[in-house]
Amino acid sequence: RRVATKLLERHNYEVITAKDGVDALAQLQDVRPDVMLLDVEMPRMDGFELATHMLNDGVFSTIPIIMITSRTGEKHRHRALEIGVTDYMGKPYQEDELIQNIQSALAGG
Repeated sequence: RRVATKLLERHNYEVITAKDGVDALAQLQDVRPDVMLLDVEMPRMDGFELATHMLNDGVFSTIPIIMITSRTGEKHRHRALEIGVTDYMGKPYQEDELIQNIQSALAGG
C-alpha cells in the first residue's frame, strides 16, 4: 500500500487506503473513488469477495477495479475477469503499466 500510495501521489492522484476488504466497504459508504486498486489476498474479506460485492451493488458497480496480486496464475486471472474487474496485474508490476491502466480505466476503456 505504501509503495503504491507514493507512486500515485507522485502522479497527482488523491489516495485513500483501506487495511482490508471490510475496511474498504466501510469507507465506500462515505467516499466514491474514481478507480479502486485491490489485492486478492487481504484479511477478513479478500479481493474477489470485495470485487463481487461492489460489482453486484448498483451504487458501486461502475467503479473500475484493478487487481494487483502475486497470484498470477491463469485460474485467478480468469476468476477476476469473470467477476468483472477492469484489469488484473501481477506483482511485481511496472509503475508505468499501473499508471497506464489507471488512466485507461478512468477514460472508460
